[in-house]
Amino acid sequence: MQPTVHKSKAAILITSLSALALSLSGAAAAQEAAPAVAAGADEDAESDIVVTGSARAQRRFDVSYAVNSLGEGEVQKIAPKNFADLLGTVPGIQVEATGGEVQNITRVRGIPTDRGYLIFQQDGLPLYHEIDGVFFNSGDGMNRYDLMTERVEIVRGGPAPIYASSAAAIANNITVTGGPESRGKAQITLGDTGLYRLDVMQSGPISDSSYYAIGGFLRQHDGYRDAGFPNDKGGQIRANLKHDLDNGFVKVTMQYTNDHNLFYLPIPIADPRNPSVSLDPYIDYHTGTMNSPSLRNVNFKYRDGAGVTQSMTRDLADGRHIRFFNAGIQYEGDFDGWIVSAKGGFTKGKNSFDAFYSTTNPVDGNAFIASNLAAARTAFGADVARLGYAIAGTNGATVYDPYAASGLVMSGQYRVSESKFYSGQADLSVTRQFETGFGTHDVRVGTYGSFYGNTLFQAYQDMLIEVKSRPRTLDLVAYSATGAVLGSVTQNGVLRYTTTLNQGKADAKMIAIYANDTWDVTDGLKIDGGIRKEWYDYDGYSLLSTSANLGDPTTIADNNTRAFTGAIVTRTLKPSATNWTLGANYDLNGNLGAYGRVSNLEVPPQMGVVSTPAPTIIKTKARQYELGVKASYGPAYVYVTGFYTKFNPFNASFIAFNPATGRNDQSVPFIGEAVVKGVEIDGKIAPVRWFELAGSITYSDAQYRNLQNSSGADPSAVNGNQIIREPKFFGNVRPAFTFPVGEGELQIAGRYEWVGRRYVDLFNLTALPAYQTFGASAAMTYGKWRFQVVGDNLRNAKGLTEGNPRTDQLAGQGASDAIYGRPVFGRNFRFILSRSW
Repeated sequence: MQPTVHKSKAAILITSLSALALSLSGAAAAQEAAPAVAAGADEDAESDIVVTGSARAQRRFDVSYAVNSLGEGEVQKIAPKNFADLLGTVPGIQVEATGGEVQNITRVRGIPTDRGYLIFQQDGLPLYHEIDGVFFNSGDGMNRYDLMTERVEIVRGGPAPIYASSAAAIANNITVTGGPESRGKAQITLGDTGLYRLDVMQSGPISDSSYYAIGGFLRQHDGYRDAGFPNDKGGQIRANLKHDLDNGFVKVTMQYTNDHNLFYLPIPIADPRNPSVSLDPYIDYHTGTMNSPSLRNVNFKYRDGAGVTQSMTRDLADGRHIRFFNAGIQYEGDFDGWIVSAKGGFTKGKNSFDAFYSTTNPVDGNAFIASNLAAARTAFGADVARLGYAIAGTNGATVYDPYAASGLVMSGQYRVSESKFYSGQADLSVTRQFETGFGTHDVRVGTYGSFYGNTLFQAYQDMLIEVKSRPRTLDLVAYSATGAVLGSVTQNGVLRYTTTLNQGKADAKMIAIYANDTWDVTDGLKIDGGIRKEWYDYDGYSLLSTSANLGDPTTIADNNTRAFTGAIVTRTLKPSATNWTLGANYDLNGNLGAYGRVSNLEVPPQMGVVSTPAPTIIKTKARQYELGVKASYGPAYVYVTGFYTKFNPFNASFIAFNPATGRNDQSVPFIGEAVVKGVEIDGKIAPVRWFELAGSITYSDAQYRNLQNSSGADPSAVNGNQIIREPKFFGNVRPAFTFPVGEGELQIAGRYEWVGRRYVDLFNLTALPAYQTFGASAAMTYGKWRFQVVGDNLRNAKGLTEGNPRTDQLAGQGASDAIYGRPVFGRNFRFILSRSW
């Protein structure tokens, strides 16, 4: 870590955006006479234009797949806490938006992965080719919504596998591009959780044929869970220049992001000795956290390949610190009906990750002592009369009594990851419309390529803590009969030094060719089909490690520390994938229609398999079916889509945390099938000008099928069960009322959400109960000014997500309802003041 370098980069970003904000405020006065143009203003449902998953721009109603377009006006009404929260309003996408600003969970139509094969793009290209990097996912981890986002288009199923790699869905962020009219906006957001955020955007003409757009955000946030230090700090800036040509345009883009984000992990909410006893007096359900100032100076020890003991100090307040720069270029030209489109981008950055993970349930203080007494006597001699707790680092002088509080102690795992990454990607396509004697064909043929890679260093170690929000670290000390300190099971709060140690590097190249044909058979009937073939080339290495005793006689915390052996494993892999889709759309008229589709999705092993010592290598295959009906009348619409997806093979294998070693070394291989069937409804009604009701409802039955286990486990009790953490029923409704107030306008909006019952384990032994939340906002617009008050979870409802994934999968949590998980955030408010010009 080089904090001085990080601060200098942050200072550059702050200076740049501050200067931009000042220039915009000056520009506002100069442009007072210019007409106001609402960026991304809501369109009528009949005229919503989408570009994602299609050969060329089309009305949403006309395409043969499920797609949503969220413009600035709709986003303002939703007022999401983070990007995942915004995606959660879309049908078919179930989110766990409780991890903080980034690193959240998105699942599409019951697909059982933490990202749901939801591929994020920015103007049609990913910022990083793969779904996940090394603790920097290329979804909400690299894409941040701000005023430079014109709209977000979300395609579920449909032609997604043709227009992106490994895609069951695409979230395409369309950025603001300058035009002949100058426009801009500045926005300040304040929150009662210690949130301070500034967003700015300015765009307009440079000349008759050249335009610019620039903007970004700065933000500091104490956090929804009080860790004792800021949870989020940083920001980003994005800009582009566009030049119109006689037959098209060329645009260059840039983005720089430098942001710290704290990761919220699960907390214990009930006493495992008696699950009916709440731990709320010690860890507040809505604001409590295991993140703590006691974890701001954590020492790691491990042994390198030369046999030398290494030490490093980490600060939890650094959180997930991502820094990356992206530059891109786009070109489009019309050559007598031949549309040539070329776009490319290159991303380079690094990510430092510090987080405190949940591991095992809290345990009775005396029981934990009893489980360590024999090891202490072996290490420090038969004179050990007893073990006792002390505040870490006091050499036993400051005694800690767990029975003065909950009577429990617990362990957690501090995880460190460092990665440098790069990703270059380019797409070249030609689109042409052909008139035939039997309808019109709109054909697009293209090629996509990427070269990308990352380095990897990871170290995990276990800490002993009290059961309390912002816990102190503890030492378990060995005393003689006279009270003399003979040694310590832990050392400065470390229960086990560096139980996991990984280092490696991976590089990849891939090339894809694709083609899609949209055939307008008659005025009402449209058939489209596409195919995409991909070839990958992975090359990487990983360092092997073994167990070592670092030899400190005063503690047993270093008795089983990982050490690099000096051996290196190199690996290459050349997977391929073939994806295709076939769909049909029939419109009875301009307001009623139906569509159907079948798609094949193949997801090759990810690049990380060549930088991992013992990877599971499997290509996931899925066949997706969709059937939908649609109706659109002015601002009102309804889309109903039934879906069926079968994964074969499906990899349900996992590596569980082993409490005896502190390592994630309990491999449980389950390979088989997964079947998901359901229906999603997306609709809005607007019976009068002053009222509308929008919402989405999803029913999704996701089950394991025909699982097999190669290590002797019996999967028969798993087959047919509900897939881990997947609800059968979830949705939201969003009413909005709009009234004139003098020369201004008052808008009052609500958001009611529900999530059904889920399970934390394969055997459906421990449930995450269903929950509902309610939020509301009130916004007053007067001329170019807008003031909004947003309240989330106004009833302080309790809802649990995730469970404790490190240990839950096989045996649950020993209770019918989860006693460990990541709760939804409590009641909170944000105040947003903006001015457009």
